[in-house]
Amino acid sequence: MIEYALTFAFGCFGIGLLCNLYRIFIAPGVVDRVLALDTMVINIIALLVLYGISTKTGMYFEAALLFAMTGFVSTVAYCKFILRGDIIE
Repeated sequence: MIEYALTFAFGCFGIGLLCNLYRIFIAPGVVDRVLALDTMVINIIALLVLYGISTKTGMYFEAALLFAMTGFVSTVAYCKFILRGDIIE
């Protein structure tokens, strides 16, 4: 039963990732693109966790944590760049 749930979840998050890619390329403003990138990071983290569950290894959970930290820092840097025009003061 867990295989069916994992397949369904992979499909849902994959479709969500494709929707985010569409939104990145077809977006009216920079803020929408930053939000789409942040949501894409969340979907990739979910896919990594699901793949870790399906392979029964803990390595993918650690990779998901590293990806989450990198995604958070990059989102903050993008937002700071949009607000102030530079990242390093």
